[in-house]
Amino acid sequence: MLTAGEVAGLIAATGWIVLVCVMVTVLVKLARLLTETTKAVSDLNNRLAPLLDDVSVTVNETNRQLIAVEAIAKDVKQVSGHAAKLSAVTQTIFTGPLIKVSAIGHGVRRAIEARRPSKPGPRVRQGRPR
Repeated sequence: MLTAGEVAGLIAATGWIVLVCVMVTVLVKLARLLTETTKAVSDLNNRLAPLLDDVSVTVNETNRQLIAVEAIAKDVKQVSGHAAKLSAVTQTIFTGPLIKVSAIGHGVRRAIEARRPSKPGPRVRQGRPR
């Protein structure tokens, strides 16, 4: 039969064996994880370089287009400024004389109406009184 010391040694050795087996299993799984991670990083690196090149080309093209749009916007602003000035000049040129012609026409019409002989009968007058 085994002595108490031998039984204790046997239990300790069995514990160590179980512990070593668990540690080996963990290390194997960790090695697989590191391998898969390395593959994923390598694959990502292979995909990332062309993607960054495409992004760089896209950003450069966008900058070029923005410069063109900025020039167009500047031209549109300039044209709208000229249109506003032209509108103001046109208003000044036509509005003043048009108002004067309208006023003269109204005055002539009122003068002609005042010189016409009145017709007998009630007459309803429109407009403002004299």
